[in-house]
Amino acid sequence: MIKGSVQQVLNIYAPNTGAPKFIKQLLIDLRNEIDSNTITVEDFNIPLTALDRSSRQKVNKETMDLNYTLEQMDLTDIYRTFHPTTTQYTFYAIAHETFSRIDHMIGYKTSLNIFKKTEIISSTLSDHSRIKLEI
Repeated sequence: MIKGSVQQVLNIYAPNTGAPKFIKQLLIDLRNEIDSNTITVEDFNIPLTALDRSSRQKVNKETMDLNYTLEQMDLTDIYRTFHPTTTQYTFYAIAHETFSRIDHMIGYKTSLNIFKKTEIISSTLSDHSRIKLEI
């Protein structure tokens, strides 16, 4: 959920397998279409950092490569920027009994000053929680 005014929102739902490569390639393909007024949101199906998973597993090579691409494109995970040490999650995997934050809002670092607040809104009716962003 986004409160406020944004010029463009790119909603991505990544596949369950190969998500880092899929997202990286999609962002590279769209780099000329997105600008500082664009926010990329939704279910990436991958935690971007070790803090984003309850088991504290290492982030794999493909995810590190995606993070490097985000850095090179001057993009950042808006929630993680505002909450650098928070361990709050958006997804619960019943099969593995693990929590993770696989839902992300990605935006340009130069646009961070327009954001007032971001938080995760817990859900008891779904395996996903929402991320709320106020502009």
